[in-house]
Amino acid sequence: MSEDQLVYLNGDYLPLPQAKVSVLDRGFLFGDGVYEVIPCYRGKPFRLQHHFARLAQSLLAIGLDNPHSQAQWRVIMRRLLAQYPDQDRTLYLQITRGSSGRRELAIPEDMVPTVFAMSSPLKQADPAVASRGIAVVTLEDIRWQLCNIKTINILANQLLRQRARDMGCDEAILIRDGYALEGSSSNLFIVQRGMLITPPPGPHLLPGVTRDLVLELAAAEGTARLEAAIPLAQLRQADEIWLTSSSREIMPVTRLDGEAVANGLPGPIYRQTANLYQARKASWQAEASW
Repeated sequence: MSEDQLVYLNGDYLPLPQAKVSVLDRGFLFGDGVYEVIPCYRGKPFRLQHHFARLAQSLLAIGLDNPHSQAQWRVIMRRLLAQYPDQDRTLYLQITRGSSGRRELAIPEDMVPTVFAMSSPLKQADPAVASRGIAVVTLEDIRWQLCNIKTINILANQLLRQRARDMGCDEAILIRDGYALEGSSSNLFIVQRGMLITPPPGPHLLPGVTRDLVLELAAAEGTARLEAAIPLAQLRQADEIWLTSSSREIMPVTRLDGEAVANGLPGPIYRQTANLYQARKASWQAEASW
């Protein structure tokens, strides 16, 4: 990131090196906060209302009021994106409970939240992923019981992703009580005998914006789909496995725990859905205004 890049912090637009928060901020001390990452194409946030809705759900879950209206968030976001009008970027929004001036576990009353936002380059998808897929490893889920909140306290996710990378894999699929849930920072889909299956919403997985779009596209195309628990044995027998996220879109998994998934190539339903995704994104870019 450039040192002259402007970021937003508590009502001010500052060069990145000048943005500072208190060491007593509860986000710094306890991970007491939430965040949202929004992909933006040529200055337009994609699926913005869905990201706003998830941010609101996360704030509600930890008992924080949204510090800004949607109109106010849009002003902030436009200012940050205006620095890079012709680039694909991500917007990062973070809200912590703020600082009470002391360290204590109990939540003081009348806290003033810390609000931070910035934009970063959106890493372009590697074309090789669509042709060869990615390798993943299954790992036991070591996270807490409220994974449906997009909290900034993601140490367990970080450790799981790093363990996967240390094993030469791109991502980890997390297993809890014998069921496959999601990746360390992605949602999970499998295809079995033409049926698209993804785990249902619940406390052990994050409600993905891209996950929901994939289900919308499948419904519009008439693809058979099901939200159901995925036992580890079923994952290993899948004809196709995908992972989805807002920044990495749809990724076909072609190696699982060192073994090929089906024939070791991205499958036909993945290719169909990836094409539908890109077509939806292109039509949105042509029409979207915000």
